[in-house]
Amino acid sequence: MKIKGAVLTEIGRLRPYVDSQPLSVVELELDDPGPDEVLVRIEAAGLCHSDLSVVNGNRPRPVPMLLGHEAAGVVVAVGSNVDDVELGQRVVTVFLPRCGSCGNCATGGKLPCVVGSEANAAGVLLGNELRLHRDGESVNHHLGVSAFATHAVVNRKSIVPVDSDIPPQVAAVLGCAVLTGGGAVINAAKPQEGDTIMIVGLGGVGMAALLTALSVTSAWSETGTVIGVDSNPDKLRRAMDLGSSATYSPDEVVALGIKASIVIEAAGHPRAFETAVSATAAGGTTVTVGLPAPGATAAIEPLSITAEARTIIGSYLGSAVPSRDIPIYVKMWREGRLPLEELISSVIELDEINLALDELADGKAIRQVVVFN
Repeated sequence: MKIKGAVLTEIGRLRPYVDSQPLSVVELELDDPGPDEVLVRIEAAGLCHSDLSVVNGNRPRPVPMLLGHEAAGVVVAVGSNVDDVELGQRVVTVFLPRCGSCGNCATGGKLPCVVGSEANAAGVLLGNELRLHRDGESVNHHLGVSAFATHAVVNRKSIVPVDSDIPPQVAAVLGCAVLTGGGAVINAAKPQEGDTIMIVGLGGVGMAALLTALSVTSAWSETGTVIGVDSNPDKLRRAMDLGSSATYSPDEVVALGIKASIVIEAAGHPRAFETAVSATAAGGTTVTVGLPAPGATAAIEPLSITAEARTIIGSYLGSAVPSRDIPIYVKMWREGRLPLEELISSVIELDEINLALDELADGKAIRQVVVFN
């Protein structure tokens, strides 16, 4: 079938992206789903730093590639082996499929699936399939999804069904921002009553972590504290509006000696990691969930880790098992404890995707969501 999607043909074009146009919205051919795959009509797709990292070269991928990985849509066709998803079912896409058989899949979310990671790096679906073509040339898949398009063929293990009462924009952010940020809190940090939780970096993932931390600590009455840290004053004001106990710039955290028992680093920058480590209290835990550029380094004082009995945890995709965790966040949203609508800073059309990349690169956006009519 013919679809319309945003394709990256060249990595590393100069900014502003609204001028250099790294993403071209073009017509492509999409194959029918294979036996273990589904065809999804995309309703909404979030723009994430993982997309920007491919555009700017921080996370090199094979091109041409149809970008987008955080999305929600409706199943319109299924392969012959798929018998647990109905036509018309709303689904959330997830950017790391789990084969369920490798050793990493047995770690309960701690380690990313080996087979899924290899497929993502190669630009293919789980099962090594390519379903996208343009002018007779194959087009690579982004993280097993390629959601910046009207339709996507994905492996069954790249989707999680959800109920139709969940709005598409809310469902979309479940698959990356919420799994990653929320999981950094719940799965990796595992806060206990009385913990102070600090979030360093208030983009989409960081705000999702902040909302999750607020939900967790609300059950502790007044004994929990959530602190937001970012260099953007607008994001700090937003964090306060959402219920943060306090907000600071990174410089203020260092100058004032602000500490927390749990610190989540969600900026994906080595200086943010340094800030997070330095702000972790004795006996506390630092969780790093951001993805810096390959080769980036940070300086920390090893003595303080040992002498203060502190822990540093790496958390990829929020240490999540999507089929297990997404229903948990849906329940929290449905109960009014996780207002995911607050993550969406703007709604855009696909043709505005390059301008949206500039907004993201400038740190102005939390989550911009492409909506397909």
